[in-house]
Amino acid sequence: MMKTFQIAVLGGDGIGPEVTDEAVRLLEQLESHLDGVALEFHRFEMGAAEYLRNGDAMPADSFESARGCDAILLGAMGLPDVRYPNGKEIAPQLDLRERLGLYGGIRPIRLYHEADTPLKNYAAGGIDFVLVRESTEGLFYGRDSVADLDADEAIDTMRISRTGAERVCRLAFELARKRGGKKRVSLVDKANVLSSMVYFRHVFDTVAVEFPDITAEHLYVDATALFMVRRPHEFDVLVTENLFGDILSDLAAGLVGGMGMAPSADVGETAAVFQPAHGSAPDIAGKGVANPVAMILSAAMMLEWLDHPQTRQGADRLRQAVQNVLSDPDCRTPDMGGRLSTSEFTQAVSRELTEVLRHPITS
Repeated sequence: MMKTFQIAVLGGDGIGPEVTDEAVRLLEQLESHLDGVALEFHRFEMGAAEYLRNGDAMPADSFESARGCDAILLGAMGLPDVRYPNGKEIAPQLDLRERLGLYGGIRPIRLYHEADTPLKNYAAGGIDFVLVRESTEGLFYGRDSVADLDADEAIDTMRISRTGAERVCRLAFELARKRGGKKRVSLVDKANVLSSMVYFRHVFDTVAVEFPDITAEHLYVDATALFMVRRPHEFDVLVTENLFGDILSDLAAGLVGGMGMAPSADVGETAAVFQPAHGSAPDIAGKGVANPVAMILSAAMMLEWLDHPQTRQGADRLRQAVQNVLSDPDCRTPDMGGRLSTSEFTQAVSRELTEVLRHPITS
């Protein structure tokens, strides 16, 4: 029987629609080789531009329709100069995480060519780890509060719940088991200073008992920033609080070529959003020079998450096509010192995908 997956496509703002269109184009190419599987794409408008149009960054009908799909593919949302009256930047992607219960932010970091890293003596594959970020609480928990600018102080609240910590730690251990390899999970915290982090560490240690085949360790967040630069090859899976993960994932992306190379997924029990880790980059929007790699790799993560034998193998084929293109250091967009446009890079991936797909995908 034919299995049809409904995919919500949220292009968003800035370069978001540009890179999303390229990823969808490759998914449509791949779909014809998926035996018994179809992908149906449904486009909805959300983001800062939508806020400017109708005063609502996330229209209720668009949200409900997107929530009813099997997965959400998101470009980028937000524009620096478009803000709510309280001064905060419009960020519907955070609302999606909270309203859909997307507790696990998965940020894969992989080096595809030695020329893409500022570090010495790292070949392709020499940096390969995953950062898992708790995405619904932590220090972001108080993001809806509004500071009194005339007061003498402003206070944000960090929330670490047992449920939130347990499920994100369990996700990290399951990923380490699935990846094989080093089979190590590192908790990144600040338990030497913050009681909330002492609690997070306690929950982590409790979950670790369930995974005796996986090595568990503790790292302070400041030390982790140092280790990411000095010995990133030793990492396997890292799990951490929301804000720490937000900061460290950008640092990690810098090790492998920048934000344009950083895919991500935000997953929950029944829903998931897949998007590049970069922002909307309005300064280059419409110029055709945005790097689509992170968006394409996020689409591959989506195929894997759909968890059908055909989509899982399709994800492998798409990643292989990207890897084949990136094996040539001249095949790069301007952000990485290359000359390819967004569409030219995607065309290169498309050609490689055609070659990879010459062998049928089997269940």
